[in-house]
Amino acid sequence: MYRRTVGLFAKRIISKNVRSFSAVKPAIQEECPSYLELSEAFSNHDKIKTDFVNSMIIHKDFLSEVEEKSLLDQVEPRLKTLRYQFDHWDDAIHGYRETEILHWNEANTQILSRVRQVAFPPGVPQLDTVHILDLDEKGVIKPHIDSVRFCGNTIAGLSLLTESVMKLVHEKYKDLIAKVHLTRRSLYIMKDSARYDYKHELLKNSESIFKNSPVIKTRRISIICRNEPDKEMKN
Repeated sequence: MYRRTVGLFAKRIISKNVRSFSAVKPAIQEECPSYLELSEAFSNHDKIKTDFVNSMIIHKDFLSEVEEKSLLDQVEPRLKTLRYQFDHWDDAIHGYRETEILHWNEANTQILSRVRQVAFPPGVPQLDTVHILDLDEKGVIKPHIDSVRFCGNTIAGLSLLTESVMKLVHEKYKDLIAKVHLTRRSLYIMKDSARYDYKHELLKNSESIFKNSPVIKTRRISIICRNEPDKEMKN
C-alpha cells in the first residue's frame, strides 16, 4: 500500500496546462465573499476578479462534527499504515502521506454523495477513487497547478481537523494574489479559472495570515473528489 500510494500527489501537479472550462455557469457573485482576501491589483481586472470569485467557492460547516468523526474513523486506519514523507522529488510538498479509497461505508458514502452533488453538474464523469491527503502539522504544500492528465476542471476537498490558509497567485499577472480561509469541516470547490490559471499552495504557520490575523494549522486531512480528465486535453 505504501509503495502504491507514494507519488499520487506528484502525478497531479504541473506548472502549466492546456484546458477547457465548465459549461455550467454559476450565479455571479457581486461582492467578494468573506472567505476570500484579494490583492488590490484585482480592482484593475474586473473580469478576472469575477471569474475567480465564481470559481473558488467555500461552503463553511459543510460537515457536522459527527460527520467529520465518521470520515476520520474510516481513513485513519489506512493512514496509520503509511509514513509521513518530508522530502519530495520536485520539492512541491513536505510532511505528508496519502492514499486513495474506493469503497466507503454507508454513512460516508452519503457524505461524499453530497460533496459530488454540490461540486459537479449532473452527468459529469467523476473519478471513482477519493484522494486522501494527510498533512503533518509542519507540512506544507508549495505552489503548483494540478495536472490536466489526472483530473478535470473541478477539484472538491473537505478540510478535516484544522483550519488553514490557501494562497493562489495568477500565472500571468503575478500581482493578482488571493488568500482563502479554509475553515475546519468546510468544503472547497476550485474549478475553471481558479483551478487552471492560478498556482495554489497551503501556507506554513509562519506565513499563515488571513486578513491580518494568524491562522494556526495543525495536522490536516483533506478528502478530495475530482472529475475525470478531458481526453482531448494534454499538458
